[in-house]
Amino acid sequence: QVQLVESGGGLVQAGDSLRLSCAASGLTFSNYAMGWFRQAPGKEREFVAAISRSAGNTDYMDSVKGRFTISRDNAKNTVYLQMNSLKPEDTAVYYCAARLAVSTGTRFTNRYSYSDWGQGTQVTVSS
Repeated sequence: QVQLVESGGGLVQAGDSLRLSCAASGLTFSNYAMGWFRQAPGKEREFVAAISRSAGNTDYMDSVKGRFTISRDNAKNTVYLQMNSLKPEDTAVYYCAARLAVSTGTRFTNRYSYSDWGQGTQVTVSS
């Protein structure tokens, strides 16, 4: 049974940084593409960042490019989201997601492509 556990969220001020972690278990982590999504109150869950199995390819939503960095450590079964220069509009619950991937270079930006999800971690950015 796949389990994803996010951590690292919190309350910060605009301009601050946070690093989210997602620890995975119950799967062969290196066979899975990973993604981060977020959902603000009253809004749809939206794509934030994705990384391929090999970590060689990444994708980002436009509004976080240059500020957020997704990475993974296959030896630790963990994916990270480094968030710098945080803005109030980044406030949301952040979820990590996993999806078995045949290709080492494929990443997925559509939330419906993912089969497994964590419970989420709250990020709140005050102005």
